[in-house]
Amino acid sequence: MTAPHLLEFDALTVALPGARAARPLLDGVGLHVDAGETVGLVGESGSGKSVACRTVLGLLPEKATATGRVLVGGRDVLTLDAAALREVRRRRVAMVFQDPRAAVNPLHRIGDFLTEGLRAAGTPAGAARARAEELLAAVGIPDPAAALHRRPHEFSGGMLQRVVIAAALAGEPELLLADEPTTALDVTTQAEVISVLTRLQRRRGTGMLFVTHDLELAAAVCDRIYVMYAGRIVETRRTEELFARPRHPYTAGLIACTPRIEPGAPPPRPVPGRPLSLAEAPTGCAFADRCALAEPRCRTEKPALLPYGDGLAACLRADEGILP
Repeated sequence: MTAPHLLEFDALTVALPGARAARPLLDGVGLHVDAGETVGLVGESGSGKSVACRTVLGLLPEKATATGRVLVGGRDVLTLDAAALREVRRRRVAMVFQDPRAAVNPLHRIGDFLTEGLRAAGTPAGAARARAEELLAAVGIPDPAAALHRRPHEFSGGMLQRVVIAAALAGEPELLLADEPTTALDVTTQAEVISVLTRLQRRRGTGMLFVTHDLELAAAVCDRIYVMYAGRIVETRRTEELFARPRHPYTAGLIACTPRIEPGAPPPRPVPGRPLSLAEAPTGCAFADRCALAEPRCRTEKPALLPYGDGLAACLRADEGILP
């Protein structure tokens, strides 16, 4: 019998009441992450990436309903009671949010932030403090013993994000959800934080769902990539194949708008138009109005996510070889 995926979305749909949205936040999303694997979830702001991440922890938007399944180690998070859900959050899954200053209490010392969960799980105070020092050292915080006594405002953005990563690793989770963990950081600090994440992941064999709007960043760290648009997965495949031959025009657009520094490289070309709002629910392909390759049928037929090459694509023209 095949072992279950570390994380699996099975036809996950998350919807708000009809008066608040004309279409679902997530529409039949399917993805999986295995142990030791880094999987990217990319797309523009509003595509549903963060909602997908938070659903793994049972953090649904207010009044939202969810159908389908969110399986963590084979157990459906959407069916768990409060006690079982707390155990998943404490032992199996941890999340690194994009804004580290929103993840910590500015009035508490870093030592309290790091040891709170350990002490709640029954770890003696001395052992919890030693564990906190060990975690800070692992993420590259200088003088971890002294750092425990400092408050969040005494850390730079990059150093505070390292603290948040240390807190996420405190319970030795099997799965790490990284929700745009470098968005607010400069390029140099971004590279340092990514290095910390990937090094610790390799050392511990942790699976990671890496959420970003930056396709180049996803290419640097991910084994496979899922591309989201308007709440749906529109393409997925191994990273090398995705960049070598995208099958969906939206993926090709994201690649084309990425600046390149090679001599003679063409200037970046922005994806035309604007992302679909929640007030819009087209009958056909959600990307049709922004797509230079759209045909009349693209505005009336909703493309299914079907196998192409080593992955999947939701495009009516994916098999025509029309993309560069």
